[in-house]
Amino acid sequence: MLMAIAAVIAGLALLVWSADKFVEGASATATHAGMPTLLVGMLIIGFGTSAPEMVVSALAASQGNPGLALGNAYGSNITNIALIIGLVAVISPISVHSQVLRKELPVLMGVTLLAGYQLIDGQLSRMDAWVLLGAFFLLMGWSIVQGLRGRGDALETEYDAELKANAMPLKPALIWLFVGLLLLVLSSRVLVWGAVSIAQSLGVSDLIIGLTIVAIGTSLPELASSIAAIRKNEHDLALGNVIGSGLFNTLAVVGIAAGIMPLSVDSVVLYRDWVVMAALTLALFIMGIGLRGRQGRINRVEGGILLCVYAAYTGYLAYTIIGA
Repeated sequence: MLMAIAAVIAGLALLVWSADKFVEGASATATHAGMPTLLVGMLIIGFGTSAPEMVVSALAASQGNPGLALGNAYGSNITNIALIIGLVAVISPISVHSQVLRKELPVLMGVTLLAGYQLIDGQLSRMDAWVLLGAFFLLMGWSIVQGLRGRGDALETEYDAELKANAMPLKPALIWLFVGLLLLVLSSRVLVWGAVSIAQSLGVSDLIIGLTIVAIGTSLPELASSIAAIRKNEHDLALGNVIGSGLFNTLAVVGIAAGIMPLSVDSVVLYRDWVVMAALTLALFIMGIGLRGRQGRINRVEGGILLCVYAAYTGYLAYTIIGA
């Protein structure tokens, strides 16, 4: 048990560090290749911050731990919205200026509804995986169009400042790109082994471990980047990190995991975890898009409510572990 706990702690620490280096290397490499700033932000940084969830869930599915794979993806979405956005909004209310984000919020809501529909029959088949991955590639195409057309958008300005702050020559960028990816895979293997071992020792499902310990750990890159962004008054960047991660998690992370091995899904995932994820996504949509002419804004009170929801949800999951 102690070895498993140590593996989870070491795996998470290395995972967060390697993900950060991977994102820096990938972003700098894409910039050197002449990719537009907004496109780098939406695709490269969006992919990079979701790389931990992607690698962990793929490894979990390939090793026969579907609950860990699905729990990691949905748990990360819940953590991103309730914990990260809630915490960031309490620190500094988030104002939404970007038209790109206003377009992405309805897409995230639609993707979440698609995920719920696929869970109704209690399984995620390879056909479901192909649908998710097909939607993901369509989203990538749409993101490319938005990235090319969105010149002058508030989000582009914030991404540009971020990329200039982390600029590096091409050679170090390529080195960190590959080293970061290699360490991502290595740390994910250590993390998955430790998480599964803890679940077996406690006699709880790997789904619960995925929704809690692993989801929080793989969401740390989004937490770090969002807090850093809000300290620089880059509100759209903080929200964009979470929206992009949610899209990648729901489509690519789950799609890859189910494509590797079809997942049997307990009904509790639909009526508990998906419902919480969908409710939080709807709340983020309403607050972020701004209704009746109101500018999209997440204030401190709304941030506090999100944190309370996260505390209640996580507390309930902890209660199920103790009750087991």
